[in-house]
Formats: sequence, structure tokens, C-alpha cells
Amino acid sequence: MNKNKKNTASKRTQSLINLALLIGIVIFINILGNARFGNRTFYGALDLTEEKRFTLTKATRNQLKELDDVVFVQVLLEGKFPAGFKRLQTGVRELLDDFRAESRYIEYTFDDPMQGNTDEINARVKQLKEEGVQPVDLKVRDSDQETRQLIFPYAQLFYKGRSVRISLLENDLGLDQEKIINNSIELLEYKFINAIQKLQTAVKPVIALTTGHGELAPIETADLERSLRQYYEIGRLHLDSLSYISQDLAVLMVAKPRAPFSEKDKFKIDQYVMNGGKVIWLLDKINVSLDSLRRAPKYFPTEYELNLDDLLFKYGIRIQPNLVLDMQCSKIPQVVGMIENKPQYEFYRYPYHLVVTSESMHPIARNLEVTNFLFASTIDTVRTDTKLQKNILLRSSENSFLQYLPLEMNFEFLRYPLDPQRFNKSPQPLAVLLEGAFGSRYTNRLPQDFLDSLRRYDRSFREESTPTSMLIVSDGDIAKNKVDPTSGSYLPLGFNEFERYTFANKEFIINSIEYMLGDRGFIEARNKEVRLRLLNTVRARAEESKWQLLNLVAPLVFLALFGIGYNWLRRRRYARF
Repeated sequence: MNKNKKNTASKRTQSLINLALLIGIVIFINILGNARFGNRTFYGALDLTEEKRFTLTKATRNQLKELDDVVFVQVLLEGKFPAGFKRLQTGVRELLDDFRAESRYIEYTFDDPMQGNTDEINARVKQLKEEGVQPVDLKVRDSDQETRQLIFPYAQLFYKGRSVRISLLENDLGLDQEKIINNSIELLEYKFINAIQKLQTAVKPVIALTTGHGELAPIETADLERSLRQYYEIGRLHLDSLSYISQDLAVLMVAKPRAPFSEKDKFKIDQYVMNGGKVIWLLDKINVSLDSLRRAPKYFPTEYELNLDDLLFKYGIRIQPNLVLDMQCSKIPQVVGMIENKPQYEFYRYPYHLVVTSESMHPIARNLEVTNFLFASTIDTVRTDTKLQKNILLRSSENSFLQYLPLEMNFEFLRYPLDPQRFNKSPQPLAVLLEGAFGSRYTNRLPQDFLDSLRRYDRSFREESTPTSMLIVSDGDIAKNKVDPTSGSYLPLGFNEFERYTFANKEFIINSIEYMLGDRGFIEARNKEVRLRLLNTVRARAEESKWQLLNLVAPLVFLALFGIGYNWLRRRRYARF
């Protein structure tokens, strides 16, 4: 009997020791998980996903390790959200936790801008709108229900007295909410680390827009410049006022010129490119606009005489003197009658105003929302003497049509439905990125006065460029924001007042600049793919009873079998005592 009591006491003591060890191990792991070791948190996770969605890229980890002060992130994603939208909130939180695991300088908070009484909420919403934070009336599908909610999908990052705001939601026209959220999660790492990199850059790169050739006025590029000013120094450059373009200029942008370039101006741009300069050409080939069409019953468009064809041809590009029409297009209003001296409007699809969906996997255009092109032309690529990589970033749809000059334009065709049989052209290139070494237009044809001008400033003529990049877009209006002529205020770039939708024109230009100037290592983060694995709601509804029964009964059966087996083993083991 005493022996049995000793054995029982011994086993009880051993059980208590085992329990204490288990509790100690759990406590130790939690302490270790929140401990700091130098610049890192002892944190780890096993990423078993096929696309490695929870694994930070090498470039991201390296950038985080370079932090020497706190980056504070304020995320406006707290509150009650529909179930589907919770995925984005969770994705942001998990990403910031991964960032904290790499650097102790990452701190964040989630705030709810819709918290408080009505007056407080209205005042906060007004302030956020004044700061450029536009709320989104999001519609999210959860199973067979749809909910709508006003949210602010933004995050503000603060670092050493500087701040930058990023949008967390990719709102793409035509996609369902699940795909929109999925695309947003794919780009989270890229957006956050790109913002951190810009905050760490003490000296902002300089971007200049040319002037003196009828380019877009400052008020017409005001929204683009406002967005770029967070990260870059923005200015205007009159080519006649300087002898050469300094290489301190990060990007030169030529936005919708309407007057010819002199040979001297072209030579300055050419040598800027030969020394590694980057140029964005936003060019209209045909002189036509809605205003010009409305001023007369008939309009005969002409080419802009820009004197740039030879320069672009040398760089491997030719913009055709045509107009691209597409059945995938936006709408314009037309007067259809009068009621009490008030015009009555109807909206018609206008194939000259293209709605362009990116099919490219290039980092600039991948996951890009739809863009709006107005009276665009076809871009052809031509063979060059140097090796260039040519990437077509944006094309029209498979239902395209081409019109060549001379032609007569009016609105009469809008009276009839668009004929799909006429729109039988293949997708037409509208935006092309060139990368590599460019050849000079002035090789073996350099005027003596140009050469003397270079020597005067101790500069030499270059016949071939160092590796650089160049973007050509066959629509100058892609950078133009609408301006209210009465108030002088401007609308967001890409906003189509007829569709009441903001197209991704600004995002396309900013993506291009970031790619041309940025660390290519971050492109891996931009290309990260999070595959959407949705629940088969039809099958789930059909098999609902089976899975409910399985989830309820199976644990009870397992528990009963475990209890029976445990008691049987216990009686067998201690029966001899």
C-alpha cells in the first residue's frame, strides 16, 4: 500500500514538473518573441505559401537595416469593416510586424477617422480631404451580401521631420472587390518600402518640364507636380536659356509641345541623353481636341510640326500620323434636345477617348488601373544601331481601328451604334519604354557651332550614351489635369468628369519616374503575387449540412475514443497494483 502511494505521489510530482516546464517554455518563447537584439527583434515565421507572400524581399530587408531613426506609421484602417476588407487591414498589420522584425525603428498605430460624434467626424473628414485624403465608398461582397462603407485607406509615414502619405487601396474600374483587395495586398510591401526609401533620401532628385514649345501650362500639370513634390524637386526648364542640360537633372519631361523644337534645343536634349539623362516624351502627333471639334460642324485635323521625328527615329521610335479608335472607350455628352430652353444631354461612347487596360507584366504597368488616352496615335519601334530593350507598356484593346490623315471629323457617327466589324485591328502600342545605350542623332553631322559651344564649357561630344532609359507616350494629355476656367482651380489628374471616375494616368507617370530612378531591387516587391483562393460559395451552400455535422460530431467522437482508450490503458497499467 505504501508502495502504491509512493508511486502515485511520484507520478503526480512528475506531472506537475512537466506542466511547469510547459508553462515556462511558453512564457520564454513569448518573452523571446518580443525581445530586442541590437537592431532586430527575435521574430520568425515559416512561410509555407506557394508564392512566399509572407517573405520580405532582400532589397526590403536591406533598406530596413539602414534605418537610424524611428519611422512612425499611422494607418487609417481601424474600426469595423466588412469581412472581405478585413484582409487588407490584416495584410497591413502583418507587413508592419515583418518590418519590425527587421528593424527596431518601425513603430505603428491603427486609427479610426470615423470615431467620435458627428461634429468631430465631419471636421476630421474635412481636414483629411483638404490634405488630399479622399474617402472611398467601398462596396465589398461577402458571400451573397454587399455592404457599403466610407473608409480612408491611407497610411502616413513620419521620419526625421519628413512625412509621406500612401494609398493602400488599388481601385480598378471593372474589377470585383475581392480582386481589388487582392491587388492592394500585392503592392503593400512595395508601397511601404518605397515610401521609406524616399523619406531616407535627404536630397530630392530634380525633375524638370520643358517650356518654350507650347507645352502644358503649370496649372495644367498642377496635380501631377503636387504629387511629385513629396519626393522630388519640380521645376520648369526653358531650353533657350541654357547652353546645356546639367546631369544633375534626374528626369526631363516633355509634356505636350505644340511648337517646333530648334536644332539647338534638340542637340541639348540629345547630349543630355548621351550622358545618361532620362527623358519622358508625352507627345500628341495630331492637333485635335473636343473643343476644336465643337467649334465647327466639320474639322480637319493636322499634324503638329514638332521637328522631333528624326531625333525619335534615331532613338528607335516613330509615332504614326494617325488616330487610334477603340470600342473600349469613355463617354462624352451630346445635346439631344431642348426643354424650356435648357439643353438635354445624353452620353455616348467616344472611341477616340481610349480606356486602356494594362496587360503588361512590366513593373511600371503591372497591376495598373485603367488609364484614359485622348486622341492617341500608334507608336512603332524601329531598328537602331545600338542595343536597346523595348517594352510596350500600354496598348489599345483587340477591338481597335485606325484613321490616317487627311480625314474629316465630326460627331455625326455617334448617332449610330459602333460597328464591331470595323474595329478589327490588333492592339496598338501607345506607351513604350526604351532601355539601354542610345546613339546620337548628330553623329557625323555635328555643326561646328555646336561643337564650339561644347568646348566653351569644357564638354565633349558623345556619340553613344551610357545605359539609360526613355519613355514615349503618344498622348500629351495623359499628364494634363482639367482646369475650371471660372475659379482657376484644378481637378485631380486622370479625373474624367463625364465618367465621374479617376483614371490611373497619374499613377502611370509616377510609376515610370520611380522605375527610371529607383532601386530596381524594389521591383521584386512590386511584382510579388498573392494568389486569390476564394471559397466556392455554391459548393459550400450545397454541402453546408455535411460540414456542420462533421465539425460538430467529429471532435466529440474523437474525444470519446480518446477517453475510452485512456481509461483502458490506465486500468491495464495499474491493474496489478
